[in-house]
Amino acid sequence: LVGEDSAVFELQSQKLSSWLYFTAILAAVTVVLYFAWLDPSTGYGTAYVDWLSTLTNNSPELVITAMLAIFALVHSGLASFRDRGEQLIGERAYRVVFAGLSLPLAVSAVVYFINHRYEGAQLWHVQDVPGVHQLVWLLSFTSFFFLYPSTFNLLEVAAVDKPKLHMWETGIMRITRHPQMVGQFMWCFAHTLWIGSSFTLTTSIGLLAHHLFGVWNGDRRLSLRYGDAFEAVRQRTSVVPFVAIAQGRQKLPRDFYKEFLRLPYLIITALTLGAYFSHPLLRLGSSSLHW
Repeated sequence: LVGEDSAVFELQSQKLSSWLYFTAILAAVTVVLYFAWLDPSTGYGTAYVDWLSTLTNNSPELVITAMLAIFALVHSGLASFRDRGEQLIGERAYRVVFAGLSLPLAVSAVVYFINHRYEGAQLWHVQDVPGVHQLVWLLSFTSFFFLYPSTFNLLEVAAVDKPKLHMWETGIMRITRHPQMVGQFMWCFAHTLWIGSSFTLTTSIGLLAHHLFGVWNGDRRLSLRYGDAFEAVRQRTSVVPFVAIAQGRQKLPRDFYKEFLRLPYLIITALTLGAYFSHPLLRLGSSSLHW
């Protein structure tokens, strides 16, 4: 391998203290996010949504477009300046800044989407068509196996371990070099098909535009960091799923399936099922904010 073997989890290399720190950080972030952003009496989230609503004349489709544009500028902008930022303040501090600015913006967009998903023009209604529910469920479930790469290193996400720019090469990366983009396409197609509103279609277009930019930006950043090593990975992978395999540029090992029989994939399965069954709670929580 030129890149890294993905989703490797060795129990003997784990430190209990690191996971205790992770749990404490996760709890602290949740509390701060709630009081500083979500709670209408103390947070700035409501003011942020109200500000965007005023600017867009209370058009839900324009509000979500603005939300996604702001998130894309912050998220991709900070990712693009990561090398310089880490040199200035260090890897852990930069990750804290990155997450601290990106997380509330992402949460706002998710809550606003849940609350307004059926607004706008109803373009189609296929929820009663046999097989559509099963197709939407299967696409949504599968999409999270593509959307997961950041879960490979949860300790780095929380800055417990020093964050790194990884160049993965196994598992889902053999199928597509940009699994998050592919997973977002699958999720957007499934939810837009099921809901059928112009608001959902607008949201999907915004999300996909950001992820398509991420394809170019991600390759650019990896090329700058890893040079010829990334070019070797680029040659034997593809953006479009299965193309490199079909063209013979990606040679799957006989035990390819074993690259998926790893703990991170099992965690994704559990979390995805949990998210599905938690939909009523997500809708209840979002509606309570009145965004």
